[in-house]
This record gives sequence, C-alpha cells and structure tokens, in this order.
Amino acid sequence: MRTPLLQISTASELWPQALTEIDAAPESLWLAGRRDLLTVSPRVAIVGSRSPTPYGEDQARRFASALAEAGVLVVSGMARGIDSTAHGAALDAGAPTIAVLGCGVDRPWPAGALSDRMTREGLLISEYEPGTPPRRHHFPLRNRIISGLSSAVLVVEAAWASGSLITARWAAEQGRAVFAIPGRVDHPMARGTHRLIREGASLVESPEELMGELFASGGAAGAQKRIRASGERTTPVLEALRGETLTADELALRLEQPVSPVLTELVEWELLGRVLRHPGGLYSLAGS
Repeated sequence: MRTPLLQISTASELWPQALTEIDAAPESLWLAGRRDLLTVSPRVAIVGSRSPTPYGEDQARRFASALAEAGVLVVSGMARGIDSTAHGAALDAGAPTIAVLGCGVDRPWPAGALSDRMTREGLLISEYEPGTPPRRHHFPLRNRIISGLSSAVLVVEAAWASGSLITARWAAEQGRAVFAIPGRVDHPMARGTHRLIREGASLVESPEELMGELFASGGAAGAQKRIRASGERTTPVLEALRGETLTADELALRLEQPVSPVLTELVEWELLGRVLRHPGGLYSLAGS
C-alpha cells in the first residue's frame, strides 16, 4: 500500500513554528508518515558519522533511547551509521522519530526496513519534490532543517571534516544548543566532536547530563509535568513577554526575580513551543 504524501506551506497549521525563525527557511515541506509529529515538542537532533565505531553506535543508541523514554522526539537524517541507529533506538523504545531527507519522501535513501518503519511509526520530511533522487549537495542543505526543527543538536561521532559539523554550525547560528560526546583521542572519529568541544559545544557523557542542561531539573518529562501540573495557561513570565521582546535579565528586572529561575522557565517554555529565542539572547512569545 502506497504511503499518502502531503505538502504543507508556511500557511499550514501543521507548519513547525521553529522553522519560521531560521535563515533560508524552506517555503514548503513534503511529509510521509505521522504528520501530527510536527506539533510534538521538545525535539533533539542526534547526528554523527556514517561509518561509526561500535562505541559510537552504542552511545547513539543509549542517548536516543533515554531521550525517547523521557518524552523527547528524536530528529535525524536517516543516513547510515549514527543517524539510522538513533532512529532505530527511538522506535525500539516505543517512541516516534522524525527524519529529514535529502531526496523525495517517496524515494527515501537509504531505502529498506527502517524507512518503511519510519513511514508507519514516524515521519519523513523533505523540502524536495516527490521523485527527487538523493544528490550530494542536498544533504548539507537539509541539515539546516534538522537543526531548525530541534531545540538542541547532539553530535555523537564525527571526522574532522564531517556533515555533522555542518549541522552543528547551522544549530549554533540558529541559536540552538550544541552538545558533543567525547571519544578516544587517538581515533579519527573523535576529531570532529573534539573540534566542536574546543569551539564551544557542551561536552556530555550521559543522557541525564544533556537533559539536565536542557531542562534544568531532570529531563523533558519533568519539565512538561511541572508546567502542566500548575494548571495555569499563563505565568508572570509569559504575561511579561506579551507584546514584548526581552532578554532574561530584562524580564528578571521587570518581575523583580533572580535571573536564574526566569531563564529556567524561558528554556522550558521554549522547548514546549510557547516561547521563541532570538539572536542576542532575546525572547518573545511564539506567534506574537
């Protein structure tokens, strides 16, 4: 049975708000699979080498499984190696996952059991028309969408010159958090991640550490549970942002609160799609 395809534009209610704030945003997207996943957040991208070591595959599987179990949607590019491992681990954990392709969604590359499973349990996305074959120059471009959809990018393993580093640089330019897993100092697949760490990426050794940095108190599920448990549709922070674009320091001053809890709440709302972060540390309400 052929998977139905859907094209959406920026005017669609399904259009991911996160993509409206990035440079060179796509004008439309083609979808195959669970289109409802575009409304799910938070999302974290896991990317890395197409020729990973067993260590790299183990780490991709460990991080993807833990993030998926915590309620975080894993995003990647479905390439062989780290990408495919991350998608498979998320699906095996009983969670959906999103793949951004460098070809048409009707002819995913690489084709096989994983791509078939993704169209049933996850979502395939592409800015390229159906029928478009995979082309080398498409893959660096699709990386801006992988990072643009995500709150953070985790690079597991990468050579010195790697497409994963392109994704990380897109993420940094888009204001997304960038994390990297360290590797063996004598192995070429660690050179790219170590390069990112020297350039300012956050070094992480466990999924709990990554989620702790992203969510400030113990993971995605905890962040969503705390906000939803309050029973409030708004908070003083959200009210202060109504019609305004402010930094965390400016918000804290207006609310007469310490900056740390204000910033923590901003990050949580950003991951839930209620707040947008802009260059210069500025925040505004999504959709305002």
